[in-house]
Amino acid sequence: MTEDRIFVERAQSGDTAAFRELVERYQQKIYYLALDMTGNRHDAEDLSQDVFIKAYRHLGKFRGDAKFSSWLYRITVNTCIDQKRKKTVNAMTLKENIEETNMPQHHSFGQDVSSPEEKAESGLMQQHIEKALQALTDKERSVFVLRHYQHMKLGEIADILKITVGTVKSTLFRAIQRLQKELAFYKAELGMENTHE
Repeated sequence: MTEDRIFVERAQSGDTAAFRELVERYQQKIYYLALDMTGNRHDAEDLSQDVFIKAYRHLGKFRGDAKFSSWLYRITVNTCIDQKRKKTVNAMTLKENIEETNMPQHHSFGQDVSSPEEKAESGLMQQHIEKALQALTDKERSVFVLRHYQHMKLGEIADILKITVGTVKSTLFRAIQRLQKELAFYKAELGMENTHE
């Protein structure tokens, strides 16, 4: 029996110290996965807290069919997707309300307003990569992030997302194709149209 499993069983029996141990073990990994999924530190912090609250509430349902880490990653991916959908709905509702009242719109929703110098300092290319990632479907982004940011094996990704390895491969292929298209546009914008990977 793994250490995780021992702590899970103790936590399922009401041992809060055991659950705290699990949180400490996975806090950083969950935060970075949430950050990779959202591209926003504040959102990643909030989401990480939500993930552990959900994990605590549903710990009794964890049966050990998969690794505890896989179960936790699945909760994280689903929480990120849910949050993204809520944000989209809220932004659309807000936009409709503004248009109905004929208020002027000064900038696009979800974009940080900062000077060109600040943008350059924070890394222009990284911003373009984040925009390209946002263009992917939830499934494509999840697979791409787990594979290339979290360095997970295809089998692990399949377990986390509850899909076949074949589906992981085809989704990853589509994600990479779409990113290449999106980044080709950004490369041209940056004067890098002749750059080949």
